[in-house]
Amino acid sequence: MTQQDRSAPSPTDGELHRTTTVEHGAFCLARCTCGWRGPARRARSLARADAKGHTHD
Repeated sequence: MTQQDRSAPSPTDGELHRTTTVEHGAFCLARCTCGWRGPARRARSLARADAKGHTHD
């Protein structure tokens, strides 16, 4: 399940989503400038795939 981080600034209309991956202990998750967060993953490749899926939605 993805989550929305309401404290993050939202990109303005027409601005691209910029995703990154963040590590928390043994887990990695994808985040976006719009506030979207992917699920925590043990595999970095899965977190990157989540980020790619978000930017192509």
